[in-house]
Amino acid sequence: MDLESYVARTRSGPCFVCAFLAGDPEYAHATVFEDADHVAFLDRWPTVPGKVLVAPKVHVEHVVRDLDEQAYSRLMLFVREIALAVEAVCGPERTYLYSLGSQQGNAHLHWHIAGLPPGVPYREQQFHALMTEHGVLALSPGQAASTAVRLREAVVARGVLNTG
Repeated sequence: MDLESYVARTRSGPCFVCAFLAGDPEYAHATVFEDADHVAFLDRWPTVPGKVLVAPKVHVEHVVRDLDEQAYSRLMLFVREIALAVEAVCGPERTYLYSLGSQQGNAHLHWHIAGLPPGVPYREQQFHALMTEHGVLALSPGQAASTAVRLREAVVARGVLNTG
């Protein structure tokens, strides 16, 4: 991963979520699951296996001020169900849920779901495990597609979310 190019792209390129949802091949991601209002997709530069991003389909930038209580609750239920799928498929020691981005780059609200693999030494957990500066996993398109299918199957098996 070229970190400098990534930063330049996030700050001057189109909204990566909106571009992905519009089908722009430069912003392609393997879709895990979607409903009428949300989408879950694999991170292009995962630092842990099965790292998923979740976003509302509509361009929203602020998690607390742009969503009413009902929309926030639906989003968080969606995040939870995708996180449970990550746990079922990847068997992490701990599941990290966090929302990043800013008005300066990656402004579209999105949650990261990152399952920490068992056995990672403590000094390499938490922020260290999430930082691309410490390396990213190289997945082939076939590996990404297979992971997305396994995660989707885990979501469907729980039967809580409906496809949109």
